[in-house]
Amino acid sequence: MTMPVASLEQPVSSSELEVGKSILRDLTKNLGPREFAVSFPDGSRWEPEVGEQPAFTIIFPRPCSIRNMFWPPSDLTLGEAYMYGDFDVAGDMQAFVIFLRRLDAQYRSPWLLASLGWRLWRSPSEGRKPRVGHDGARLKGRLHSRARDRQAVGFHYDLSNEFFAQFLDPRMVYTSSYYEQADDTLSESQEQKLDYVCRKLRLRPGERLLDVGCGWGGLITFAAEHYGVEALGVTLSRAQVEFTQQEIDRRGLGDHCRVEYRDYRDIQTREPFDKIATVEVLEHAADFMMAVYFKKMMTLLRPGGALFVQAITLTGPKPIAKWRKFIRRYIFPDGKLRPVSAIQREAENAGFEVRDVESLREHYAMTLKSWLENLELRHDQAVEARNESTYRAFRLYLAGARYGYTSGVYNLHQALFAKPVQGQSNIPLTRADWYDGHQDAHSNGALLGSGTERASVG
Repeated sequence: MTMPVASLEQPVSSSELEVGKSILRDLTKNLGPREFAVSFPDGSRWEPEVGEQPAFTIIFPRPCSIRNMFWPPSDLTLGEAYMYGDFDVAGDMQAFVIFLRRLDAQYRSPWLLASLGWRLWRSPSEGRKPRVGHDGARLKGRLHSRARDRQAVGFHYDLSNEFFAQFLDPRMVYTSSYYEQADDTLSESQEQKLDYVCRKLRLRPGERLLDVGCGWGGLITFAAEHYGVEALGVTLSRAQVEFTQQEIDRRGLGDHCRVEYRDYRDIQTREPFDKIATVEVLEHAADFMMAVYFKKMMTLLRPGGALFVQAITLTGPKPIAKWRKFIRRYIFPDGKLRPVSAIQREAENAGFEVRDVESLREHYAMTLKSWLENLELRHDQAVEARNESTYRAFRLYLAGARYGYTSGVYNLHQALFAKPVQGQSNIPLTRADWYDGHQDAHSNGALLGSGTERASVG
């Protein structure tokens, strides 16, 4: 929960405020019983119409706050107004996001917009807080050129390692967890996810693993420790490279892990990799880059090898939320989501065989719940690491993303692809080893340092 926005020292005009209240009343009157409260700068308050306690409270610190929230009418206006402190939300941010989705239907009514537009336009605009702190992305260059992709990745992931540490687990895994039990901790569920990826790839000691978009290195260090592989991670975030190298050194994995600041399109290797993982990276690429990605993976993977892909996907024909405008400007510039069928099609076009596809949608909703709770609990530390507007942007983003999974708009899929050799996939007949044999596979970490000969990663 954030602290209420401090009110500017200015007189509260009753006429200005009454105009704002009437606008808010008309915008929300058809949304059903109000389960939230509203706090106004003159000290007045609307209590919820149902329930004893409000699910959340919208706090307006200035008479112009209501205008700034809704004019011009768009999701981007509303998101920016919250991010830059024109209004605050105390309480359940998830409930607030659900309210926004219901409010979005109002924006689609030309009659309502016409009737309110004049009043919004004439409402006072003085007193808007300066738009400083978390600026929107201003990328240059051709879409998905190497230079532009570096800008897009750096915009998000190079914010601050300290900032991300406030809501991620100790390994800094910034992808969905895997919950074996509903009460698993975030740290437990993330280690279970890393182990699950390794089991799906059927990693063996001495194999060469490539992690494309390795984040803060959680998978490569885990796989080297517990499965005895030689791992290379590549990323376009310099902050992630710095953190990952520190983790490699701290864990004593320098002979088994390497991290590079490199575009996957520029990876060159004398020897193809046995296994490749790409965990929530394809969301950063446009549709036309899918063919480029899978073609490159085909050249980097040895015949008989396996490619693991975990991707955020769209569920069938459901329309994507309008909030993607806010996300693409302030969170993930140049991002794109697609159905899992589109990913499978491009993989097959490149020559891969689809061997397994699994949905983990509920797991991501649970992960986001933990991230949001951590971020809110560590508000002060997050603001110190970055600033208030960055904290607010991520609070809104995490709550909105969780709603996407709980409502079924977004999905999460893990897919395993094989590169057949002479018609053989080298895949076992069943998945039993993923579940029954994972304890034995996990014990492979004992092989590290045992003198087993391995080829170097490169």
